[in-house]
Amino acid sequence: MKTLTKNILWAVITFLVITTAFSIFYSEQKKPQVLTIDQVAQKINANQVSKITVSGTNVDIHLKDNSEAVSTKEAETGLIETLKSYGVSNDALQKVNFDVQSDSGWSYWMSILIPSILPLIIIGFFFWIMFRQAKTGMSQAFTFGKANIKLFTHFKDRVMFSDVAGLKEAKQELIEVVDFLKNPKKYLDIGARIPRGVLLLGSPGTGKTLLARAIAGEGNVPFFHMSGSEFVEMFVGVGSSRVRDLFDTAKRAAPCIIFIDEIDAIGRERGAGIGGGHDEREQTLNQILVEMDGFERDTKVIVVAATNRPDVLDAALLRPGRFDRRVILELPDINDREEVLKIHSKGKLLAKDMNLRKVAERTPGFSGADLANLMNEAAILAARKNQKEINQQDILESVEKVLLGPERRSRALSNKEKEITAYHEAGHALVTASLKGSDPVHKVSIVARGRAGGYTLKLPLEETHLRTKSQFLNDLAILLGGYVSEGINFKDISTGASNDLQVASDLARSLVTRYGMSEKMGPVTYGKTEEMVFLGRELTTQKNYSERIASEIDAEVTAFIQRALRATRKIITSRGNVLKAIADKLMEKETLEQEEFKKIVDAFKLRPLVV
Repeated sequence: MKTLTKNILWAVITFLVITTAFSIFYSEQKKPQVLTIDQVAQKINANQVSKITVSGTNVDIHLKDNSEAVSTKEAETGLIETLKSYGVSNDALQKVNFDVQSDSGWSYWMSILIPSILPLIIIGFFFWIMFRQAKTGMSQAFTFGKANIKLFTHFKDRVMFSDVAGLKEAKQELIEVVDFLKNPKKYLDIGARIPRGVLLLGSPGTGKTLLARAIAGEGNVPFFHMSGSEFVEMFVGVGSSRVRDLFDTAKRAAPCIIFIDEIDAIGRERGAGIGGGHDEREQTLNQILVEMDGFERDTKVIVVAATNRPDVLDAALLRPGRFDRRVILELPDINDREEVLKIHSKGKLLAKDMNLRKVAERTPGFSGADLANLMNEAAILAARKNQKEINQQDILESVEKVLLGPERRSRALSNKEKEITAYHEAGHALVTASLKGSDPVHKVSIVARGRAGGYTLKLPLEETHLRTKSQFLNDLAILLGGYVSEGINFKDISTGASNDLQVASDLARSLVTRYGMSEKMGPVTYGKTEEMVFLGRELTTQKNYSERIASEIDAEVTAFIQRALRATRKIITSRGNVLKAIADKLMEKETLEQEEFKKIVDAFKLRPLVV
């Protein structure tokens, strides 16, 4: 399409140039006077002619009054003889300057060739464009099955394990792959089989692509990169052809790495959609399976694939001999997050008192990509403020922007709405500070961010991978803090607690049906999650219990909510003075940081409670 547009543009430009040339050569001029030969003879006798130019049968006459005239003569007879026959004397002829030009001059031939050949040239040019476009289309048809491989070699884009922060276990698992790429003979001599495929599993942004490039960088080998979606086209057989071309190219460049990103685009379980075994995506998958089986024992090509949906992959991909090595990439812990922040802070002007450890504490659950985005947002914020360096506050503000969205200070609130929001967030913060074992409050704000009218930011003191029933009960009470605070202080409730109630209801139902934390229902899970296969895979929950059990589940969910509600009401009613102090400060300053909030709460010497 780009080539066709370019050709049309050149054709238009050429046409404009030719038109301009014609307008120059054939610009309208004042027409000379046409004389007969006898009139020319009369003017010569009257001494009115200064010069006569003869070109073939054309006669150009230059008069002494600076005007010009034209005439014609007989082809066989000379002009002077013709003029003498018309009575022009020799004396009169001697006073005229005669100039005879040959008919074979440049202008003569141009006057003949341009009108006849130029149209043919223009027509031929357009035919050339058409044939060139047809030829391009034919060449594209013959190369349609070629793989669109992105090749990264050991140049300036080389990535090493030192450029990947954290992921210690994953990198340790991949060191063997790197060692094989460097010293394959050591493994082959002892009879070890080359690992055919490595599957990187992890959440989005955990660094799967970066780690794959680091394998190639450490092994100092070429790195062929393709996305799973690039194999599949609307024409049957193209995907299989591209797979064959990819593996043939890689074998010629061995030792090397083939990296297939988002392999779930073509590696889904076969039979998962309409089209049976002739579906184009399934044929592409079949070809990948065949190519990986076709690797000889000493083939120095390793296939690395990445996905964040291992549950949908076909079993044949995961069997031994194909992707038999699976490396799981976890979200970084606090130490890894600090290292990731250090890497992404390179090239950025940070303040001398910058504490990246504190930033790592505020970012639990952030992936490597999230942290990279966080540092970029902080740099943008500092530049917008016309600062020369990025300070701690810029990064902390960017944390909230990444979590909740940008501030919406332009959202005007009435005094009544501002008061309701202040008491709502103060309720969340007070319940959090009052419950034993709850995470500490880092910030409370009534400034709208994203879709939230206000927010209470609480973060754990340390990394946790398990949660207990008491922690879940604390979470339920905290979620209801804003709802209860509004009801007690204003004798009415607003829509601001709708999301809190939805999250609390889902959490209470999970306690009963998934985690077995209900004493009445016992350690039983209710509801069977199945993957329905039709036009892809969908998660559906099958009801595998009776209507009586369903009623008991609903009653138990309500009991959990009521239990949390009673604990929240007890805290709000018994500590109303603390609630008022927090709300008043919020209406005054709109935002309370951890130190300011802690100072208010410590003044009342609160005793921790248990739900």
